[in-house]
Amino acid sequence: MGHPVAFLLILATVAFAPDYVCSHSLSASENPVPVGSNVTLYSQATNITGAWLFNNNIIVLIIQRNVVINNAWRDRVTFNSTGLSLTIKSLQLEDSGEYALQAVNDFYARLTLSVQVPISNVTLRAKATSLVEFNDTAVFMCSVSSGSSLSYVWMKGHDVLTAGGEVELSNGNATLTILNVTRYDEGPFKCNVSNGISYDISPPVYLNISYGPSNTTMTIMPMVSHYIYRTGLNITLSCSAMSSPPAMIKWMVNGVYMNKYGSHIQLVNVTESNSGNYKCVFHNTVTSRFSSASTMLWILDPLETVEVNHTGGPAILDQPFALHCAVTGSVDRIQWWRNGHLIYPNDTIVFDMNNKTLILNPVQQSDNGDYQCQAFNAVSNMTSSPYNVEVNYGPEMPTITGPTVVKTGYSVTFSCYASSHPPSHYRWYFNHYVVANTSKYVTPPLTTNMSGTYTCKAYNNVTGQNKTAYMMLTVVDPIKDVRVEAPMKTPIEGHQYMLHCNMSGLAEHIYWMKNDMKLQEDNTTVFSMHNKTVTFHPLKRYDTGYYSCKAMNAVGNMTSAPYQLLVNFGPETPDIDGPEFAETGKSVTFNCSAMSFPPSHFSWWFNGTMVASTSVFTTGLLTLNMSGEYTCMAYNNETGKNSTNSKMLTVIEAIKSVMIKNYTVPINSENFTLICEVVGPYDMIYWKKDNLLLNMNTSYPDMYHPYMHYHIENNMLHFTPVTLHSEGTYHCYAVNRAAIHSSPQYMLLVIYGPLRMDITGPDSVKPGDSVSLNCTVDSRPDCDFYWFFDNMSSVVIRTGSVITFPATIENVGNYTCKAMNPVTNITMYKTTAFTLNHASANHFPPQGGLMLMGAFALFVPMMFN
Repeated sequence: MGHPVAFLLILATVAFAPDYVCSHSLSASENPVPVGSNVTLYSQATNITGAWLFNNNIIVLIIQRNVVINNAWRDRVTFNSTGLSLTIKSLQLEDSGEYALQAVNDFYARLTLSVQVPISNVTLRAKATSLVEFNDTAVFMCSVSSGSSLSYVWMKGHDVLTAGGEVELSNGNATLTILNVTRYDEGPFKCNVSNGISYDISPPVYLNISYGPSNTTMTIMPMVSHYIYRTGLNITLSCSAMSSPPAMIKWMVNGVYMNKYGSHIQLVNVTESNSGNYKCVFHNTVTSRFSSASTMLWILDPLETVEVNHTGGPAILDQPFALHCAVTGSVDRIQWWRNGHLIYPNDTIVFDMNNKTLILNPVQQSDNGDYQCQAFNAVSNMTSSPYNVEVNYGPEMPTITGPTVVKTGYSVTFSCYASSHPPSHYRWYFNHYVVANTSKYVTPPLTTNMSGTYTCKAYNNVTGQNKTAYMMLTVVDPIKDVRVEAPMKTPIEGHQYMLHCNMSGLAEHIYWMKNDMKLQEDNTTVFSMHNKTVTFHPLKRYDTGYYSCKAMNAVGNMTSAPYQLLVNFGPETPDIDGPEFAETGKSVTFNCSAMSFPPSHFSWWFNGTMVASTSVFTTGLLTLNMSGEYTCMAYNNETGKNSTNSKMLTVIEAIKSVMIKNYTVPINSENFTLICEVVGPYDMIYWKKDNLLLNMNTSYPDMYHPYMHYHIENNMLHFTPVTLHSEGTYHCYAVNRAAIHSSPQYMLLVIYGPLRMDITGPDSVKPGDSVSLNCTVDSRPDCDFYWFFDNMSSVVIRTGSVITFPATIENVGNYTCKAMNPVTNITMYKTTAFTLNHASANHFPPQGGLMLMGAFALFVPMMFN
């Protein structure tokens, strides 16, 4: 073990030195720990030189892998040198303290262990359990039979009690004091005692607390507002209070005790003499406290009769009128109703004699209706029967209905009405003579001398008032036979023209319409003679249309039949439709038109000679000497005017044919040219592929042919080079000033190949089977095929794309296919190996098959001689 004495000196020095290099933590299997149990202390460290200490005293020395246990602990501890754990057995209270693991010049770790005695037999008692609210103090004492490190928690029901206010804790929290107890402090109370290893709860203790009387109440049945009751009812009064023990109850009325005890009394068939102040008096014999509750009762008789009456004359508009409310019985208040709506006082409604009298001053028409008065006392209310008030008024100013203007020969009806109650009487006058005594008056057939003033008078017998109204009537002859006349001859644009409106009868207003729209006057359209005449100065072609005039007077209107005005004009300068250029051997057509009414006549002239007398002129087959000026003349027979216009025609030599030609074979990836051959003069040539225009300017990319490389030079289309992307349908177009000529369709097919060579054959064969190898290649035109066996320089064993041979040992070897395009002279090779399976019987490899080994393809330009 070395030198333990020296180590002890060193360890003792380290153990009491608080400074250390690094720190580790200790843990315990249980902490706190019951007396008599075992505990194991654990460390994170391994393989140290040091010691376990208790309160700075050595328990175990650890020197490298040697362990020395202190004699005082030898029978009670077990040390595990692998994990440096320390187990202590049969713990006692004095084993509580600080345990540490100290390494020499390395680390220091500590842990405080608590050894405790379990708690048992917790009891609770109170100094007194019968207490009086607000007078007494409650004291509780908690005790235990055994236990250490005790902690006390006090409970009232499910609530934890803490010190503060009326609650005090003393004697290490083992005693609970509640000052001035209340009814809510009855419990149950419990004491909860605990330490780190156990706990126990005492049985509950309850308090009996006397209180009250308090919270006194009195209820009255039936319940009514303000405790005012009508005579004849049965009334029950009930009293209650919070009190323990229950309080004694005595009853009083108006300050005098009644011979009544208990929580309620009943008043039967009450009269007004039962009114008074009722009180119940409570007494708690334990607390020696008194309390009371009281209320005031009023007993009244109900109302007997209520009615509305009136004295004086009828209700007349704008005069005063009064109604009176007669009531039998004691009344507190009265209110008035009209047509079911409550009446409020205002400038014309006044209440008098505590609302018993309603005065309308002055009466208004809105005062019509059924009036009721409603009387109230504290126990009843009663409403009178309706009293109808009709307001008499009028007559107001009469209103006369009927026409003011009438045609001669007609009868009319006048109606007169004046608002009035009762309804008015009526009388009609014409020129101061009475003509009717009713509200309606029907005239005889009218003549013009019956125009004048008609008077209506209305009279009310009750109010003694009358009013008069007047009506003016005019009798007029009607308008007839309205027509539009045109006194002038042919209407020609630029000349003056007039239309006239004639009729029989007197017209007050005349207005004109064109195409059913009102005609407006302007600087060329003028109305005169009170609108009877409309003058166009000058006449314009846009004045063409259907014209009518409408004549009106007070008794009617009439519109003429439409008059069609056709304005003659033109011709204006003709428009010529036709080409400016044409090819020899063709004919052209010119079409001439001119604005004119009526339509013009036409004639055609060429170099001063008339060639046609129609609007359409078609030439014969053109020659170069038919170039020149072609003139169209338009003539209007009505206006006597004519107008001319000319068209220049240039005849050019025709393009006779357009063809696409080529002089070389189009081989893939080689340059190739198409030539557009044109017979005849032309101005330009352009090309299309698959009906899409090819780009003339190759400095710009062709978005429609992005994979083609080409350029256009004069009449030639150069492919640089031609590829499979160049294949398609081509046209070339020759253009002159007269026409565009297209070539026949040219189909471009590109020669290519061979490409993508392959040899196919059976997956497996048996000895003696027939084997076929098929050589395929992509090419235009089709290739010529040659087969070689074992050596490409050997003699050709077969021509054609397919070779067939028996599956024998002699035919095992390499087979090479050679494909040659006869136009491009490009040659391609591919080799496949044919083998047989060596597991076959008779020493022949059975299950023979083909295997592609070392497949390859070579492009070898080669010529066959």
